[in-house]
Amino acid sequence: MYEGKIIKFYREKAKLTQQQLGEGICSDTHVSKIERGMTDYSPEITLLFSKRLGINIEEEIKRFKDIKKLLNRWHDAIIKEQFEEAEMIKDELEKEPLIQITDYQILYGLLRARYHLLHNRLKQADTIIKAIQTKHKELPPYERNLLKHLLGIYYLSKQDMIKAVNILKTISADDYKNPEYLLNLAAAYLAVNSKVMTYYYAEKSLQFFISTNNFLKVIDAETIILMTRESDGNGDFQKLVEQYKGLIHTCELCRVPNKKARLLDNLAFEYYSRQDYEVASRMYQQSMVLKEKKSVAFLISLEGFIRTCFEGNLLTNNELIMLCQEGLSISMEIHQVLYTINFKLLLHLINNQLREYYSYLSTDALPYLKKCGYVTLVQRYEKELFNYYLKIDEKSKALELADILINAG
Repeated sequence: MYEGKIIKFYREKAKLTQQQLGEGICSDTHVSKIERGMTDYSPEITLLFSKRLGINIEEEIKRFKDIKKLLNRWHDAIIKEQFEEAEMIKDELEKEPLIQITDYQILYGLLRARYHLLHNRLKQADTIIKAIQTKHKELPPYERNLLKHLLGIYYLSKQDMIKAVNILKTISADDYKNPEYLLNLAAAYLAVNSKVMTYYYAEKSLQFFISTNNFLKVIDAETIILMTRESDGNGDFQKLVEQYKGLIHTCELCRVPNKKARLLDNLAFEYYSRQDYEVASRMYQQSMVLKEKKSVAFLISLEGFIRTCFEGNLLTNNELIMLCQEGLSISMEIHQVLYTINFKLLLHLINNQLREYYSYLSTDALPYLKKCGYVTLVQRYEKELFNYYLKIDEKSKALELADILINAG
């Protein structure tokens, strides 16, 4: 089975025809059948082929079989966010010539895309994914579902939550055998404000990560579960704060500053929601320090910090405008439409340009947010717009929005 594929690979590498390889050994027709696994042949023939090609066929068969194990180890290292291990395996695979044999090309390509997504290199991942989709109309079951998972991660990174939900929920658990995708599905449902589905999939993913000792992903799953919980009284809120602090401490022990930063953002938002602007602003600042400046993660913290300082009157307008311009510049440079919109809206608010703010909200922001599935943001902005139309006596527009809001409720 393997011998024919390996012989074909090294024959083509040596730029020999089937006739040249078989000369004095067997016919070119027989060579063709051996390469395609369509005939029986004696060990003596493969030995003669090996000698002519300058290879040890037994060693090559072992290497060929080991590639699948190496690919599985690479995927496991990526899932567990073991960056050094993933880098070492990537380098090893890149030096392996047999990876080019068709059996592993699709899986190798998909895992290369997954590796780029791990490092948030969306352009490189997208290029690989599109190339695979173009070349391979029909994929084996596992690879087909892995592709769906990659697309889900890609859409999440691109802030297109509706596409993320729609693709991730079509994954076949029986064919894929990688429940990690349930965490991504939970994150997508959280973004579209479906908290029941969020909790359900986050809890399922949590059990999987606990069973596989994937402690970093346990933090992610527990973070999402915390975000589905609502605290009514002060006692509930203090309990929520303690849970967040416990996870933050775990991040410090595991030395994962990116996860700690995300938790700080979430806790900052909890304080912001309760109008405790001083504490919220400090937490957003702590989070920003842990992040790469030209990243979506940094923009999340920066936007939260600006909103907190604006509503809490903690900075001057000039200081806020400078921060907004910085955020807008980064958003445009890294092609983040959502944050470009958010910082433009903030600039209008800070400059007290209410007419421009609501005009931009109506014509640009809301259509984009609806298209991408940001349910919570859409509902918040529609309520803002409704109140504004009532205030300026635009009753027909207010009635249109009222109808939307009633149906949404």
